[in-house]
Amino acid sequence: METPAPKSERLLSLDALRGFDLFWIVGGHGILVALFKLTEWGWLGAIDDQLKHVDWNGFQAYDLIFPLFLFMAGVSTPYSLTRRLTEGARGEVIRKVIQRGLILVLLGIIYNNGLQWKGLENMRLGSVLGRIGLAGMFAQLIFAFNFETPKRLWYWLAGILLGYWAVMSFGHAPGFAAGDLTMEGNFASYVDRLLLPGKLHKKVHDPEGLLAMIPAIGNALLGILAGLWLRRSTEEVSGDRKAAGLAIAGLALLALGGLWSFVFPLNKNLWTSSFVLWTCGWGSLLLALFYWTIDVRGWARGFGAFFAVIGMNSVLIYLSGKFLSYDYTARFFFGGLASALPPAVGTLVIAVGVFAVEWLLFWFLNRHKLFLKV
Repeated sequence: METPAPKSERLLSLDALRGFDLFWIVGGHGILVALFKLTEWGWLGAIDDQLKHVDWNGFQAYDLIFPLFLFMAGVSTPYSLTRRLTEGARGEVIRKVIQRGLILVLLGIIYNNGLQWKGLENMRLGSVLGRIGLAGMFAQLIFAFNFETPKRLWYWLAGILLGYWAVMSFGHAPGFAAGDLTMEGNFASYVDRLLLPGKLHKKVHDPEGLLAMIPAIGNALLGILAGLWLRRSTEEVSGDRKAAGLAIAGLALLALGGLWSFVFPLNKNLWTSSFVLWTCGWGSLLLALFYWTIDVRGWARGFGAFFAVIGMNSVLIYLSGKFLSYDYTARFFFGGLASALPPAVGTLVIAVGVFAVEWLLFWFLNRHKLFLKV
C-alpha cells in the first residue's frame, strides 16, 4: 500500500497541465492563428496545421486534448480518494464517484442541447463531458475496489484494451465484413445506431458513443497508475526519479501504441486501443516535463501558476465557452483599440483580449475560492 500523501498536498504541475490543455480550446488557437496571419511565419503555420482533428485514421496534436484531460482526471484520483478509502469509507466514495459521473453526463447533455426540450429524437446524448464522466467513473470504481493491490489495475487495463480490440476486429455490422473500421461499417457505430437514443453527431456515427467509451476507461486507468507513482513519498522515490519514470513509461506507451496501430489504427473517433496507449504516452511525457520543471525544480512555477488559473476550474471554463460570449466582451473593451490598428494587428488584439477576459474572470473566481465542484 502507498504511503499516504500529506492532506494538503496538491500538484501545481497537474493543474498547470490541465490549464495548458484547455488553453488551446479556450483561446490559444485563436491567438496562434492571428499571429500566423500577422507574421506569416512558417513554423506557426505548421503548429496551426496540428490544431485540427484528423478526419478518421491518424493523429494530430489537437486529437490529444480530450484524452489528455481524461488521463489527468486519472492522475488526480489517488490524491482525492486514497485517504478516504484507507479510512474505510469505500461506500461513501462509491456514492460520490457515481454521483459525479452522472452529473457530468447531465452537464454534457445540457452543453449539447441547452435547457430546452426538443424531443429525444432531436437531442444528442453523447458528449465530451459525458465520456469523461462515465470513463472516469468506471476507472475510479475499479480503483476503489483494488486500491490495496494496484497491480490489478494493469489486468483491468489489459482486459479492456484487448477486449475492445477483439470486439472491433471480430464483431461486425450488418452488411459489412468483420473488422470493418469505416465510419458506417465499424461495430461501435452499429451499436450506437442500435442503442444510443437521440441523434448521432455524424448521423451514422457518434465520436462520443457508447461502445467507444469502454477503451476510454484505459486513459483514466493509466492516469491513476501515474498518480500512484507520483504519490509515493519522496523518501522512497525522489522527484527526479519520478519524472524519469514518467518519461520512460511515456516512451514505452508510444512504442506500444505505434506498433499496435499497424493492425488497429490510431483513431480518435473510435477511441481505438492503440489510440489509448499513444495518447497516454504523450500525456505521460508532458506530465513528466511539467512535474519536473514546476514541482521538482521549481523553474517554471510562474508558468504553472498562470495556467493553473484555468486548470483549477476546468469544467466551468469549458461550459462557460458555450453559454458566455467572451468575444463580445473582448470587443467591448478592446474593439476601439483594434479598429485603430492595421487589420491583422487588430485581429491579434481581439484574440488576446478574448483569452484575457477568460483568464481574469477565472483568476477572480479562484482568488475567492469559487469553483464548480462536481
